Amino acid sequence: MNKDSFYPIGTPGTPWGPGEVAKWRSQQQVQRSYADDVVRKIDRLRERFDVEEYGQLDYGSDAFPLYAVRSRNWDDQLPSVLLTGGVHGYETSGVHGALQFLDRHAAEYAGRVNLLVAPCVSPWAYERIQRWNVDAVDPNRSFVKDSASGESAAVMELVAPLRDKLLVHVDLHETTDTDESEFRPALAARDGKSSEPGEIPDGFYLVGDSEDPQPGFQQAIIDAVAEVTHIAPADASGEIIGTKMVAPGVINYPVKSLGLCAGVSNARYRTTTEVYPDSPRATPQQCNGAQVAAVRAAIDYALAQQA
Repeated sequence: MNKDSFYPIGTPGTPWGPGEVAKWRSQQQVQRSYADDVVRKIDRLRERFDVEEYGQLDYGSDAFPLYAVRSRNWDDQLPSVLLTGGVHGYETSGVHGALQFLDRHAAEYAGRVNLLVAPCVSPWAYERIQRWNVDAVDPNRSFVKDSASGESAAVMELVAPLRDKLLVHVDLHETTDTDESEFRPALAARDGKSSEPGEIPDGFYLVGDSEDPQPGFQQAIIDAVAEVTHIAPADASGEIIGTKMVAPGVINYPVKSLGLCAGVSNARYRTTTEVYPDSPRATPQQCNGAQVAAVRAAIDYALAQQA
C-alpha cells in the first residue's frame, strides 16, 4: 500500500472520530476463543502455579478476565522475571510461547527465580486476530500514565509492586505480513496520515532499549533462537522495520518514551521478541519454540551475570 492508497474506513487526511472507530469495530469478527485456547491452558497450570485474576475487561456484552501466573513458592530473596505475551492479540506465538514455557520449562527455574507471566494481555484482540483493542487503541503504545488502554493499565497495576525489583522482562511479539497489508495502513488512516510502503523482515529479531541496550544479553538470546529458527537480516539500508540494526537481529527503541510494554518496569535486562510466523521457513511450533528459547536464554544470561 502506498501513500495514495485508500483505506476503506475514513477520509484520507482526516483522523478518525467515534463514527469511524465504531465502523472499524463492527468489522472485527471473532475468529478464535480466548476461553478455549488460553484460559483452559492456564487452568491446567493451577496445580503447579498460583493463578490470579488481575483485572477484567468489560466491552459491552464481552467480558474478559485477565490472568497472571506466578511461581507458587514466591521468595522475595530471589530475582524475579516478568513475561508478557499477547499485548497485540494477533501475535499468536507470544501467547502460546509463554504458556509453553510455563508448562515445559518453568520447573527448571524453581528456587532460582520468581516468575510472573501475563500470557494474553489483550484477549479481545486475541479472539479477533487484531492489533488494537476495542477502541482502536494500540496497547503497545499505551504503557503510560492515564493510559487509554485498559489492557495496558491492568498490566501496569499488576507489575507496579515489582517495578524496581525485576531482573528480567521479556515481552513476546510477532511481526507479520499483515503489519504491512492491514495494520500500518489502518494506523495511517486512523491518524489521518499517509501510509508509506515498508518491508517485513524475514526472520526473528529483537527490540532492545536504546537507553539501556545490554548488547550481551540481546546476543545471548539471538544465539539461542538461531538454533530454532532463522534470524532476520538487515534490509538494503542496514535497517529492520526502518531502524538501524545495531547487531545481527537487534534494533533498539526508547521503550519507555514510546509507551512500550518492555518499559513497564525498571528490569535490568529487558527485550521485545519479534517472531516472523509468515515465513515459509517457519512452522507454528518453531515460532512457539523460538519464544521459549528466547525466554530461557534471557533468564540463563541474567542469572549467569548474577553469579
